[in-house]
Amino acid sequence: MVSNVLLIVGLAGASASAGVIRAAGVAGLAAGAISMAAGEYVSVRAHNDLVARELEKERLALAEDPEEETEELAQLYVERGMPLEQAREMAKLVMQNPELALEVHAREELGVDPHELASPMVAATWSFVAFAIGALLPLIPWFFSSSTAIVWLSVAAGVAGAAGIGATLALATANSVFRGVMRHVGIAVTAALTIHFVGVAIGSVVQM
Repeated sequence: MVSNVLLIVGLAGASASAGVIRAAGVAGLAAGAISMAAGEYVSVRAHNDLVARELEKERLALAEDPEEETEELAQLYVERGMPLEQAREMAKLVMQNPELALEVHAREELGVDPHELASPMVAATWSFVAFAIGALLPLIPWFFSSSTAIVWLSVAAGVAGAAGIGATLALATANSVFRGVMRHVGIAVTAALTIHFVGVAIGSVVQM
């Protein structure tokens, strides 16, 4: 949302026509959504590939040196407060099932559940949709009016979005909602003003 608001504000500052702003807004929406989706896909895919590689290493270790892996698992249980002998018995029981042993080792040593890895496509889709919705909101008024004064509705959308993000983060971290809102709104407004004056400067030398 904020990125498209800044794009709109910059173009409005450069005295671009409503048609140019609409086209640029749609292009910014599409480019940003696709970029975010691609980045999310690559990130999740890379994480899954890394986990798969580590799981394969763990699988080989379980097959080649089960005694050491059993003792390693027992020590993990001991660190969690289990008596040593009981920990060793528990580790031996787990090691009797290779797939269960791999799953337990993955959870205890790698901190991941092999059966609950995120889907790259699902993550990319949600990222695309979230960005597209956010970028569309400040653009909507431009489809109903050609007045450059409509830019203030776009700015209002950006401020509202920044306030919502600030409040959400403050609640999630048990911090002051007021401070969170003011911080994010302040950043958004400062960015919008900066981009507006950049647009004005550009508009004075470039015919939009």
